[in-house]
Amino acid sequence: METKKTKKVKRFRGIESAFLVIVGCFIVALCIFKFVLGNPDNFMNGDPSGHPLPGNMLGTIYKGGIIVPVLQTLLLTVLVLSVERAFAISKAKGKGNLTKFVQNIKNALAAGDIQKAQDFCDKQGGSVANVVTSVLNKYVEMEGNDTLTKEQKLSYIQKEVEEATALELPSLEQNLAVVATMTTLGTLVGLLGTVLGMIKSFAALANAGAPDSVALSTGISEALVNTAFGIATGALAVISYNFFTSKIDKITYCIDEVGFTIVQTYAATHK
Repeated sequence: METKKTKKVKRFRGIESAFLVIVGCFIVALCIFKFVLGNPDNFMNGDPSGHPLPGNMLGTIYKGGIIVPVLQTLLLTVLVLSVERAFAISKAKGKGNLTKFVQNIKNALAAGDIQKAQDFCDKQGGSVANVVTSVLNKYVEMEGNDTLTKEQKLSYIQKEVEEATALELPSLEQNLAVVATMTTLGTLVGLLGTVLGMIKSFAALANAGAPDSVALSTGISEALVNTAFGIATGALAVISYNFFTSKIDKITYCIDEVGFTIVQTYAATHK
């Protein structure tokens, strides 16, 4: 039986350069830090070097110092890459329910209807469907081959499963390494900002005579703001990384399940 040849439709596979995302986020973070957080309206007497207005959070965050835009860059990068991964993985799953798609493929193979299985792939789209399409084409090719033994044919089909999977997985895991890095980097940069803030606080306390209240409060604000930003960035990165990793694991499991089914179907229906 021959399957009809399908034209592969290009789908969104994600942002290839995470570096450009980081640079873009850094520029945005600097603008927010300078023009939003550092707006004179957030401070007493319109002076960003002085105290923030009582209860003004924007001014308080600004007093966190130069580490704040760095932490904002990391936080924005995690947010952007999380949205990017959500969109890319959604496209990779295809149009319908993935579990139902796998079951439909298994039912079509059990009935010996390869063309029906191919039709399901055309309708579903996505990474799993791409892998199944490649393996089904190899399946049909092996059916028309009279020179190879059954064991060799099974080996070729299994190899096709592995190769097709290897082509799809990198696009699913793209940029997740950057998100994983942010889990540690965000916390460490926040800790650095905390230490710098405490150094300023103790320097203010060490002054002869009355401590400089402005310098003291600035140091404390810097320490606390950077701590908060560091924890928020690290926590969000951990949640994002684990969430998308679990989604990818599900897709990988579906690919393995269908690949195993195709190989076993060929083994059971051919001599």
